[in-house]
Parts: sequence; C-alpha cells; structure tokens
Amino acid sequence: MSCLRSTVMRVTGHVALIILLCALVFGCTTTPAPEEAVGLKQATAEELAILLRQREAAIRTMKGLFSAKVRGGLIPISTRVEGAVYYRRPNSMRLRGFTPIGGELFEFVQADDLYMLRLPTMGRVLSGRQSDMSEMGKLARPFELSVWAMGGVLGTSAIGKDETTKLVEEGTRYRLDVFGPRPGAASTDRPLLRRMWFDRRTLLVVQEERLNGAGEMDASIQYEDFRSIGETALPANGSPDSRLLRPFKISLEDGRGQGSVQITFHEIISNQELKNEELGRVSRRSSLPEPAS
Repeated sequence: MSCLRSTVMRVTGHVALIILLCALVFGCTTTPAPEEAVGLKQATAEELAILLRQREAAIRTMKGLFSAKVRGGLIPISTRVEGAVYYRRPNSMRLRGFTPIGGELFEFVQADDLYMLRLPTMGRVLSGRQSDMSEMGKLARPFELSVWAMGGVLGTSAIGKDETTKLVEEGTRYRLDVFGPRPGAASTDRPLLRRMWFDRRTLLVVQEERLNGAGEMDASIQYEDFRSIGETALPANGSPDSRLLRPFKISLEDGRGQGSVQITFHEIISNQELKNEELGRVSRRSSLPEPAS
C-alpha cells in the first residue's frame, strides 16, 4: 500500500512539473496585448457621423466666458482678449471682446448668412453676408477662424447632408476625412474639406484641420481639457452617458501663416434660455444695424 502511494505521488509530481514547465514556456512566448490598445473603442465612419450630429443637437443654447491669447498679429486690435460667447441653434452667435481691464474691443454677431461687426475703438460698424465678407478686409480672417474654433465647443462641425466621409485608423486615434462638392463642378469631384481626429478611448474630437479647395491646410485646431457641462449625451453605440463633454482649451494655428490663437474657457453654461439682447442684432436690410446693447 505504501509502495502504491509513493508511486502515485511520484506521478503526480511529474505531472505538476510538466504543467509548470508548460505554463512558463507559454507565458514567455505568448505576446501580451499592447498596453496602448487596452480600452480602445471600435467605431465606423457612420457611427462617428451620428455621434457628431448628436453632440450638435445636444446644445440648444450656450454662453461662456473665455480668455484668448493672440500671436502673430492675427487680430490687430489686441494680443490678449477677455471674451464672452452666446449661441442659439441652429446658427445665431455673438462674440464680444474686451481688454483685460474691461474696455470693449469688438462685437461680432452672425445670424443665418448675415453678420455685423462693431468696433467701438475705431468707431466703425460693418455688416453684410458671410458668403461675402470683403467689407471686413483683413478683419474677415480672424473672425472666420474664431467661428471655426468655437465650432469645437458648440458641436457645429457635424457632417453635412452633401458630404461624404472616409475613416482611417491611426493607432490610438481615428481620422475621419470629410469630402464635399466643389461649387460649380461635377458631382464626382469631391475635394477634401476637413480632417477630424477622434481619441479612440473617448471618441472625442481632439484635433481638426480645415482645408481649402486646393487641398492645402487652411487651419489646424487642437481641443484639450474636456470637462462636463452637465447635459446627457448619446454616444455612437446608443448607450447613455451622463456627461456632455466640451473642450475648455482650444489652440488654433492659421494655415496661411498669419498667427495663432489660444482660447481658454473659464465657464460654459448650456441649454438655458437666452434673451434676444444677449444674442445681439444684425440687420436684414442693406443699411448698417444699430449697435447692440
């Protein structure tokens, strides 16, 4: 009996030793999943387009306070601006800029295709259509860039009905290329208009490039410091997320080499009723509008 027990123990010991050796061998030869791939989300171009539309629809109104640092002479008025933005869907926005000590620098109002720019320090009021901002001269460019930068907060960079997309996987990011029709050209000619980079852990847009019709970069925008502004969002997979995240830091580089702007938000309030006077006024007549209060 003791001989049998001894034999069993020897066999069991051999089996355990074999199992241990196998575990060591497989443990050394099996390649672990890369740490950077852990937690990455999967999405299609269609799902990301839906996500952008949901984020746009989630903001009905918004107002915020921000500081802007301007480099390279992009805005000749001042190199540092304290500002306020007011927005109401689908396309009414007002930007106001002040000096660090509270002096008013500008007021820019857009509604539909109309705009009004008031410059108190210069005693000028300009108005017209956004499709033709020639009256603004050199000031047209900085305000065009400002509207693009604010789009990352407002969610107004959604894919249009006449636009198509292509998705490219770049490690921990997705790149969504957006193509649109060229005015006056055949429908088959679809130039690249925008590129958006999504962080695959959060599916938030962290970088964007605007391109001109020739395929050259018009502006590059970085979005950082995402914080909740208290609303509910629906991600691409349809599962609820209790937070609506927006970037509180936006860095923009002008693709034409005219300078850069860094915007830092101090406060963002969403979906509260806005008074008409908060959004300002823009005339639908050819005459210049009265300055907003």
